Amino acid sequence: MKRPIYVTQPSMPPLDEFIPYLEQIWDNRILTNGGPFHQKLEHALCQFLGVKHISLFTNATIALITALQALEIEGEVITTPYSFVATAHSLMWNGISPVFVDIDPTSLNMNPRRIEAAITSKTTAIMPVHCYGHPCEVDQIDQIAQKRGLKVIYDAAHAFGVNCHCGSVLNHGDLSVLSFHATKVFNTFEGGAIVCRDEAMKKHIDNLKNFGFVNEVTVTTAGINGKMNEISAAFGLLQLKTIHDAISRRQRIDGMYREGLAGVNGVRCLPKTDEKTSNYSYFPILVDAKYPMSRDSLYQLLQQHDIHTRRYFYPLISTFPMYRGLPSASAENLPVATQAANQILCLPIYPALSDVDVARIIGIVSSGK
Repeated sequence: MKRPIYVTQPSMPPLDEFIPYLEQIWDNRILTNGGPFHQKLEHALCQFLGVKHISLFTNATIALITALQALEIEGEVITTPYSFVATAHSLMWNGISPVFVDIDPTSLNMNPRRIEAAITSKTTAIMPVHCYGHPCEVDQIDQIAQKRGLKVIYDAAHAFGVNCHCGSVLNHGDLSVLSFHATKVFNTFEGGAIVCRDEAMKKHIDNLKNFGFVNEVTVTTAGINGKMNEISAAFGLLQLKTIHDAISRRQRIDGMYREGLAGVNGVRCLPKTDEKTSNYSYFPILVDAKYPMSRDSLYQLLQQHDIHTRRYFYPLISTFPMYRGLPSASAENLPVATQAANQILCLPIYPALSDVDVARIIGIVSSGK
């Protein structure tokens, strides 16, 4: 019996390499609160990612919430409906109103040409998403923000190790937030991080994620408990040792899908990106009316073969009950995002996925049976 195939599976280092790390944690009795593995991982990630400062978190949702607090964002924030729901939820948790704008039909990232029209006197920031790890049009977004006096927080959950024309895409905006969830290219079981550009902001963020403590007896702000534990940090250090191999394998799978699906009528792959600007975190296809069955029927067909794909991102955030009443949430305001959500299907991609299984997935999608 074949094992089920999922959209992604976490890379797991050999157990015999992890055990010595666990023994060190056991011996030194430091389990959290910025211990030695936490500090080592922050340093290693700054070097690997090409960023100045990084603050580790227990997960990316807490990191997003804290990033907004760190910049004292309020009022309205312009964002995309085409994302995981945590993007908008982080705004709601801070009492901020999301304002949705449509996406680009090619990249599926926020369309910068829709931002200016959405700015009001209440707008304080822009929160774009590097969807599937593909960089946003960062220069245009940053120019709009500078012109209108707005902050920019990038939801970079998918963008670990992704570069743009000027180096790490994480260096754009005021802050960038990464996810280290088990389904991501780089993971720490659960985890996340905020990338910032100066030491003062890094210290402020570190205080916020530790209840607002600045020393043992002084609390200066209503912070939260967002600290990463030592076991997760140790796991992350092991992950870094093999990250190049993991991304290389994902790149090969990406190439196999593109070649195998190139002639399938009604199936469109997103444009291929340069290997320096992609981490191959997902492999999305768009299934349109030219395909012999609907997207949902193909989804069910693959399920029947024990291949568990994901309609990622469907439904749109703007369709959920807590958001659908917003003026910006109407489908008429979001035609491209609405169409993409109804066509999208992410195929399995992860290092342990075999060439045989990739070929089997291609065969099912190609034949529709």
